Amino acid sequence: MYYSAYHSIDVINGEGTRCTLFVSGCEHACKGCYNQSTWRVDAGHEFSQALEDQIIKDLTDSRIYRRGLSLSGGDPLHPANLDAILKLVTRVKNECPGKDIWLWTGYQLADLSVAQQNIINLVDVMIDGKFEQDKADPALLWRGSSNQVIHRFNHDDPS
Repeated sequence: MYYSAYHSIDVINGEGTRCTLFVSGCEHACKGCYNQSTWRVDAGHEFSQALEDQIIKDLTDSRIYRRGLSLSGGDPLHPANLDAILKLVTRVKNECPGKDIWLWTGYQLADLSVAQQNIINLVDVMIDGKFEQDKADPALLWRGSSNQVIHRFNHDDPS
């Protein structure tokens, strides 16, 4: 997997102070996308074990309270990213108790593959849907266009 940027402190992409990883690889090619440089799967930098370890370290650093991890892109659910993203979100859930995970994707919840769903089963908030320029609205919270949906999951709720 490749990534375009990692921000150890981010207050824009989700609730609270977060760590945010912008991955590479997106097959949606939405007209008007603000992050076209992330479309190629090999754009940016190769994701490494060292960066994965740094993300875990940043999330558990008691000097700065971070609420969780945000995954954007590109598209974290692009087929080229699935193995690395699953490994990362599994580590966050196992090693960073109380931290939430937010994920932005152009895929829709109802259309996810089994491999993509395995990741979503570990995610707390997913914003889905392609960016649609004719539905763009800068006033929307955490979304670029009104067709995109914010899904909040409670995977621990037995009901």
